[in-house]
Amino acid sequence: MAKAVFHKHQRVFVRPVGTWALIEQVKPHWVKGMDEPVRISYDCGLGRDFSAEELAEEERDDTGAGRWRLMRARNKWQSADECAHHPFPGTFPIVVTDKQDWGGWRVPGAEYDRDPQMIEFQARLITAAPALMKLAEKLAEQAEKPDDMPDDLRNLVEFARDTIKRIKSRPSDSVNTASRAA
Repeated sequence: MAKAVFHKHQRVFVRPVGTWALIEQVKPHWVKGMDEPVRISYDCGLGRDFSAEELAEEERDDTGAGRWRLMRARNKWQSADECAHHPFPGTFPIVVTDKQDWGGWRVPGAEYDRDPQMIEFQARLITAAPALMKLAEKLAEQAEKPDDMPDDLRNLVEFARDTIKRIKSRPSDSVNTASRAA
């Protein structure tokens, strides 16, 4: 017997399509004489029903930093046939940095068409930025430990500290520092 894994209006990642969607309808498949459905499919408004194995639940990040994610938007100016050389024909990446699916990073279609591989790499790098920041912060914490660490590790720790300092400083701080030094 099948049990529903997802519910109506739940946000899920649809693996075969490579995009996020809301479940519009939970469809149980009944067999006469059975007390429970034999299988359940989910209508996500993408043209066909999907099984639970094809969907992934949204991961929750309670750290407060949020979870940046890569979404795909439909290319309005070119059909999938016209851009068959793209990694995901007919779509382009959008990095969403807000829980409500707005805010973030987008690229103009002409720029994406110029070098889609580079733009796809940039999108993946931007979505990994919060995790990379956590890694740099954990590495920078090592500087507070005793100085019995190897030189290679000490260099990495200093690089992480400098990078975090550059990220967390406001642009006006670096301008004021530069004008005072001159």
